[in-house]
Amino acid sequence: MTEQPQALHESFDLIDVPLSKLKKSPKNARRVPHAEADVEALAASIAVKGVLQAPVVEPETDAESGPTGFYLVTIGEGRRLALLLLAKRKVIKKSEAVRCVVDLTNDPHEISLDENITRTAMHPADEFEAFKDQQDRRGLSAEEIAVRFGSTPQKVRQRLRLGAISPTLMTLYRAGDLNLDQMMAFAVSEDHGRQEQVLEQLGTGRPAYLIRRTMTEAKVSATDRRAVLVGAEAYGEAGGTILRDLFTEDGGGWFEDVGLLDRLVTEKLTGIADQVREAEGWKWAEACIDYPRALGLARVYPHDVERSDEVKAQMAVLGEEYDALVSEWDAVEELPSEIEVRFAEIDAALQAFGDGTAYEPEEIARGGVFVILGQDGVARAERGLIRPEDMPAPELEPEAQAGDIPEVVGTGETPDPEAEDAEKDAGAPLSERLVLDLTAHRTLALRDALGASPTVALSAVVHGLALFAFYPPHERASCLEIKGASAYLDGHAPGIGETRAGRSFAERHERWAARLPKETDDLWAFVQALSATDLLDLLAHCASQTINAVRTPFDRKPGAWAHADRLAEAVDLDMTGYWSATVGSYLGRVTKARIGEAVREAVSQDAAERIGSLKKPDMAAEAEALLAGKGWLPSLLRAPVPAKEGQPDVMPASQEAA
Repeated sequence: MTEQPQALHESFDLIDVPLSKLKKSPKNARRVPHAEADVEALAASIAVKGVLQAPVVEPETDAESGPTGFYLVTIGEGRRLALLLLAKRKVIKKSEAVRCVVDLTNDPHEISLDENITRTAMHPADEFEAFKDQQDRRGLSAEEIAVRFGSTPQKVRQRLRLGAISPTLMTLYRAGDLNLDQMMAFAVSEDHGRQEQVLEQLGTGRPAYLIRRTMTEAKVSATDRRAVLVGAEAYGEAGGTILRDLFTEDGGGWFEDVGLLDRLVTEKLTGIADQVREAEGWKWAEACIDYPRALGLARVYPHDVERSDEVKAQMAVLGEEYDALVSEWDAVEELPSEIEVRFAEIDAALQAFGDGTAYEPEEIARGGVFVILGQDGVARAERGLIRPEDMPAPELEPEAQAGDIPEVVGTGETPDPEAEDAEKDAGAPLSERLVLDLTAHRTLALRDALGASPTVALSAVVHGLALFAFYPPHERASCLEIKGASAYLDGHAPGIGETRAGRSFAERHERWAARLPKETDDLWAFVQALSATDLLDLLAHCASQTINAVRTPFDRKPGAWAHADRLAEAVDLDMTGYWSATVGSYLGRVTKARIGEAVREAVSQDAAERIGSLKKPDMAAEAEALLAGKGWLPSLLRAPVPAKEGQPDVMPASQEAA
């Protein structure tokens, strides 16, 4: 015979129990403590709306089954904890009356279990739209809603954004055709038309990252160098709007008005260029996002400025004071304000002396500046550019030296024909054949002598390479036929000058340019006066400029390529510090098979198979994330295999095929 249920609420009583008289029931089915965040949220809700559902309790009894005056909370332990939290914060009193349901019929453990397992959570779509209704119907802000539901304003904004998504997408979400990650990707923009356009373009089965990328493809990321230069505040003041993703760490969102952003970039760079020109006196200054090439410009560099003994003494005193302060306060985490001020004063004073280099006034008068935008979003001034029309005309050598043509001095006497012929013969130029003969002998003798003088030979090589590296062609006067050439790499890899290697090379070049003499006639004496270390350093820099290991299809030179491998081995070149595999640098420019090979080598076979079914753009993007930080390199960039002694250098087959 089955047990018949009792009449509904037959033995339920509603009573008010002081909060201090409520205890946790040992028969509660929930053993894992409530999360602090959940208790906080419930407390916030109760503070605004009160206890909406009365806890279910049973009277506590002692060992003799007598009442103790306390009540055990069978259902509603979270509410009890939230009320205690409010009492702790003095929002309510510990004696606050709590309306409770006394259940003396059902098994306490069973109803506790029942209460926890038979509940059905709202579908997230219903939750999102309910939050949106609170905003639209009642006019509540995200902050007000957060207070009333014990959430954070950021989480509420996320729900509001999802609640405002296109009804078409919401229907697909409820039906299970879209997941939450995809919905958050679509919600990056509030434009229903754009959401539905991307949905039609991609369908329902595409990953969230691709949806987000497509939603923002016509916009500029806040991490773009143009956005970094202008800044969100200035862009907003100019009327620009920023699209922000509430669901990811997007680095600041996307700048939507690309035309406005480009105009602001140009205006800011132009303003900086004008400031540099006015402050330093250059003839011209131009703003360029990228460094302009192939304009036929020459370049001059600043040179060391001799400081007076008085200035040197002042700098020495400031330097000593700075070092003393560092030693005294190095172990202190927070410096006193007066010490920080003094550090700033010393820094400003030292900076006022400059870096010890300067341009000549006549160079500034005919030269100019390009203000360009670096990859880090910082404007950089490239000074000392000379246009062709502003280059000084080279001094023409006289057609004949004074000693080549004898000076005829009149004496007032009748000239002697024989003596006159003798004087003419003495001043007549040598025949071309004889000049060739004599200078050939001198050249060979000079070769022999230089070959026996390695120190002078080193100076001569450095002198010839420095002429090529730092001076215009018409001023490169050297009897050594060492013909330097520097391949133009930007044409093969745009933006390569802004990479780590490009900036490092440029900075080293500028340091040497500041030390070299202005006139080529003075270079030989300068080179001879260099220390052995400086001479080798200058040789290394000049020689490095002539390296060309680019593999062009029309200029096959396997010997040079093999030598580049041996050179890389000699300098212990590690390309992982200079290059990484991204969609732009490699993955988006090779076949899917190559992408899979890279992931397989750097990550795992499983990872390669997991992304192998994706379309190429998606596969490349996924591979970029998988390869990040792995140090993977394609074969052309890997360290070469050392050649065995007695065997010729062998290139990897993959490199030969390339």
